[in-house]
This record gives sequence, structure tokens and C-alpha cells, in this order.
Amino acid sequence: MTALLLDGPVGSLEALYTPAPNPRGWAVVVCHPHPVFGGTMHNRVVFRTAKAFVAAGAHVLRFNFRGVGASRGGYDGGIGEQDDVVAALAYLHRRHPDNPLVVAGFSFGSWVGFRAALRCPQVRGLLGVGIPIAHFDFSFLCPVALPKWVVQGEQDAFGPAAAVAAWLSRCCEPKGMTMVRQANHFFDGRQTELATALTDAVVWLQNQLVHI
Repeated sequence: MTALLLDGPVGSLEALYTPAPNPRGWAVVVCHPHPVFGGTMHNRVVFRTAKAFVAAGAHVLRFNFRGVGASRGGYDGGIGEQDDVVAALAYLHRRHPDNPLVVAGFSFGSWVGFRAALRCPQVRGLLGVGIPIAHFDFSFLCPVALPKWVVQGEQDAFGPAAAVAAWLSRCCEPKGMTMVRQANHFFDGRQTELATALTDAVVWLQNQLVHI
């Protein structure tokens, strides 16, 4: 794992890059939850997500949004943060120009990451963890044919299971979802189940990339 500073839209972005010990030809940016409520790249769900991708042979980049940790700037309501994701993807693409990219995000990071992903043709897959559909509009993703998987807590107050399932039903294939039983938004007390769900989601995404 290497700590580094990326060139961001309003200054440097603090990041951690983890090369896969057994690379299998793909690379991933993982986006953290809401900065205003303490979200950072060190969040345990973000860490577990990154770990699942590395285990599957993906190079992984985590980073702090503007105003978090050593990243310059300040919170921009999710708009500037999309530019931060684009900058992170650009760095990863320069480092691995022949590899398809995936965007993964937890909570706020999924909304920001997904919107930014649509601006980058190198992105070939999406993973959302705890998508906060009660607070952010994800309808923009419905007509998008990128492979997408969601890992959601059954008792997530920010993304109620029924609302997430209804949204996903309107999305284009390929798609899928794992519902983690009795888990809240932060997967408190369900980290083992979360790890299993993430492993399965990552395997599915990897299989989708093979067929693109």
C-alpha cells in the first residue's frame, strides 16, 4: 500500500493505492461516505470493500474527498466531489491504461461515484454499498447498461430495502443485489456477513468484465 497525493481539481487529494499481489487486469476506485458526517477513506466499510477487490486481483485506489484529511478544499455538496472522483479515475487510468475500471462507493460515495463514472468511458462496472436512496436521486442510473451490483442492509434507514429493490427493478441489465439480513446502514454487528456479500459481488463484477 502506498500513500500519495493526487492532483485534484482544487488542490491535492490524499489517497492510498494498493496494487494487487496477483493482478487480474482490472482497477477500482473506492469512494467514502459523507464528509460532513465523518466519512473518510479509512471507514471500515470502505476498507472491507477495497480488501475484497484486492483479493480478486484488482488494483485499488482509495482517496479522501476535498476537505477531508490532507485533501485540499472544502465540501461542495456532492458536485465538486464528482470532479474529485474523475481525478482519481484519471490517475488510475494513467497508471493502468489497458485495464477496465470499476467505481465502488459506500453511501454518499456511491451517489457521487456513480455520477462521476458516467463521465469516464474507461469505467465498466459499478458497486454500491448502502446506497442512500432516501436522500439522493439515483434515477439517472436506470437507463445505463453498465454492470451494477448493490450490497444493502436489510434495515438500512437511509436506503430502505423496498425502495432500493424498486429502483433496481427499473435499472437496465446487467444488475443484481445482495441484501444483508438484519444489517443497518453501517453494517454494525454484520461485518462478517458484509465481507461475504462483498466477495460475491466482486466475483460477479469480475465475470461481467470478462464478457464486455
